[in-house]
Amino acid sequence: MKILFAASEGLPYSKTGGLADVVEALPKALVALGHDVSVILPRYRKNPTEPVVLPSLTVAFGRRLRFPSIVDGGAKDGVHYFFVDDAEYFDREQLYGVQSKDYPDNAERFGEFARAVVEFAKRAGPFDVIHCHDWQAALVPVLLRTQYGGDPALAGVPVVFTIHNMGYHGSFPPSVLGELGLPGTLFTMDKMEFYGSVNFLKGGLVFSDYLTTVSRKYAQEIQTTEYGCGLDGVVRARADRLQGILNGVDYSTWSPEKDKLIAAPYATRDFSGKRVCKKDVLEVFGLPAAREADVDRPLIGIVSRFATQKGFDLVEEVAGELMKLDLAIIALGAGEARYEQMFRGLAAQFPDKVAVKVTYDNAVAHKIEAGADMFLMPSRYEPCGLNQIYSLRYGTVPIVRATGGLDDTIEPYNPETGDGTGFKFAAYEGAALMGSVREALSVFSDGLAWRQLQLNGMAKDYSWNASAGEYARLYEVAWKSRNRKAPATSN
Repeated sequence: MKILFAASEGLPYSKTGGLADVVEALPKALVALGHDVSVILPRYRKNPTEPVVLPSLTVAFGRRLRFPSIVDGGAKDGVHYFFVDDAEYFDREQLYGVQSKDYPDNAERFGEFARAVVEFAKRAGPFDVIHCHDWQAALVPVLLRTQYGGDPALAGVPVVFTIHNMGYHGSFPPSVLGELGLPGTLFTMDKMEFYGSVNFLKGGLVFSDYLTTVSRKYAQEIQTTEYGCGLDGVVRARADRLQGILNGVDYSTWSPEKDKLIAAPYATRDFSGKRVCKKDVLEVFGLPAAREADVDRPLIGIVSRFATQKGFDLVEEVAGELMKLDLAIIALGAGEARYEQMFRGLAAQFPDKVAVKVTYDNAVAHKIEAGADMFLMPSRYEPCGLNQIYSLRYGTVPIVRATGGLDDTIEPYNPETGDGTGFKFAAYEGAALMGSVREALSVFSDGLAWRQLQLNGMAKDYSWNASAGEYARLYEVAWKSRNRKAPATSN
């Protein structure tokens, strides 16, 4: 099939979270299955600037016109990349905002992006399916089924829409419809209206042909009031078109045998490199590493957005208890000022036990996965999560809350049988988190039991092969829902 991905970020060009990893890895896996895949992204700062293949698309915003261009980024791993280029909107310091505040013109930025995607699809197609991701691309199906509904070049093209995180809606004042040249008829409860605002994510949920989310458990959770973020009724109404497909990981990038960013390679047959990696990451974070006892001390790693969603209010609640334990913590990430300050404060108060880097650094993230003994993800909710899957492959034992993809991918350790891959707790409480940490430390003290636990995790296969096949089958179903014969471009 000929498939077009539309997303607001994707490695190796842009990243704030796991969406970027998926938009890099899933297209590669689909190409390996024989499909023709293109990815279209905004052209952010430092992204390719040439060649320009469509020099001036006309995008109508009410009475205003804008003229973004399309840059051909060439092929990487068989995937063809294109970029929507409008320097005023996208050549900025960050992707979505600065200092934890969204850019005030995000509706315009991603409204233009969506229109450019549709216009590109007309000119570069025909595509058999457009796969859109999160609220920033949610206007693509809205436009296809409203203002472009009568366009014969697009009538047979279905949209598969993936919800990576139900907590981010793209919610704007009602006036945004007129500002983006969208019809006022969209401002109704059965379309895009949401408690008096225009909700981009809701538009994607309503107008797409099929919906997916990034784990089976999360597909169930978003149909509940607890996790549906106010849109659970919309999702339940479309439950027959919803599928949970677990994200995979790219083991060519995330594997200790092949990782070029870590201090030493290692594998199940030889763990010696992991100790080298642990000493290295301690030194990178400025924690004691000179003595054997320093390296022997259990090390918990964190790579995350610093946000309440990620469970850092629980960490804040039990920080005093954690500091009484014989362990060290290294954290990499940025986000809400409250949690950035929490980690900085702990590092200042306990400089031999806690260290933080308030940034995102891909090389350091790899070093943490390889060098830590345990990886902490106490999320309030977690649609899929990737770091716990990376951790399994690196023999870094996850400690997680049983929600979403964390629940799907981590099997609780059973001390009687030696089965399991990590530790998880159900109640969203500090005491439950501490219980799992103490359990992990207890098993860590038993070297043979800990090694078996590491080996259990490293044997798991969460590559994209199976998940890409599920997506390919869904694309076929989506195409047939709008067309009566098999697509001419199918393989």
